Amino acid sequence: MAERFNIAIVGAGMAGASLGAELAPHARVLMLEAEDRPGYHATGRSAAFWEECYGGAEVVPLTLASGPYLRDHGFLRRRGAIYVGRDSDDEALDAFLARFSARGANLERIGRRTLEAQIPGLRSGWTGGVWEPACSDIDVAGLHAHYLAAFACAGGTLRTRTRVERLERTGGGWSITSAGAEFEAAILVNAAGAWADGVAGMARVPTAGISPMRRTVVQLRVDPPPPDDMPLVLDIEGGFYFRPENGRLWLSPQDEAPSQPCDAAPEELAVAEAIDRLQNVVDWHVEAVERKWAGLRSFAPDRRPVYGFDPADTAFFWFAGQGGFGIQTAPAAARLGAQLLLGTTRDEMTEGLNPALYSPARLGR
Repeated sequence: MAERFNIAIVGAGMAGASLGAELAPHARVLMLEAEDRPGYHATGRSAAFWEECYGGAEVVPLTLASGPYLRDHGFLRRRGAIYVGRDSDDEALDAFLARFSARGANLERIGRRTLEAQIPGLRSGWTGGVWEPACSDIDVAGLHAHYLAAFACAGGTLRTRTRVERLERTGGGWSITSAGAEFEAAILVNAAGAWADGVAGMARVPTAGISPMRRTVVQLRVDPPPPDDMPLVLDIEGGFYFRPENGRLWLSPQDEAPSQPCDAAPEELAVAEAIDRLQNVVDWHVEAVERKWAGLRSFAPDRRPVYGFDPADTAFFWFAGQGGFGIQTAPAAARLGAQLLLGTTRDEMTEGLNPALYSPARLGR
């Protein structure tokens, strides 16, 4: 006999866990996770920062709306961020400042003297930047555990090691086969990250064109060690970012290599490119690569997230395509997603958001 639920969520990473926590007080919710533990893929490999401009101008409202929740629950620790540029990047820095300030980000244009004070060993040629004081480290593991606990406390059912093998549309919603178990749900939520289009295909729903992209991060031991209070440093041209982490340096070349959905692994070329770019920014000596990892960041064609019922099947709900910004936007995205799914009114957190920006209907498949 199949277990019956109102809503079944495929995926228990940050997307599924946060949405599940919002839904579980109002419905009987099942969360299915293929791996041994939730958050194994993108959530567990995040570089862990909340940055107002990350993800583009149309993601900023989700980020800003999520900030108070993250701060009030103790998941943010203030660090600050600097977008750095060379002389030739002055126009890009000014345009960045204008674009994101208009969206509500708190930004300030700074010069070489301020850069030198914030980034020890900065090489010549880096002459200007944009300072973002609100940027913060995120306790990703704590936030994910918070949502999983809220889901469980509200009566939600989590099944790990339960990969969806078959989806069948029925008169009452969905029949779900997984690892020999059978489930039924009135609504299916696709929160499968890099596997989102695969879930849609299994459900015979038009895919959203969500493409996984590999992002590499390395942990370096450098001399001198980076100051613990150094800000996150990002290239205005999108070539790198780095920040201190317990006396070490976390560095990414901001790569976006197309990938199949998989357990992503770093490529040596990306690691070498990251180190080369770092050495063009600061005069620190790289003593060792201590760790390296990669995760998949998944994007719709227009790089906006996809939240809402599919126009082809109103029992299929998208909650995917969150790129690398899904953690920093989790509170507002999950609240909005639950309101759209349950048909409830918007609240103080979501009243400034425009759901049409994120609707699957915009994709015109």
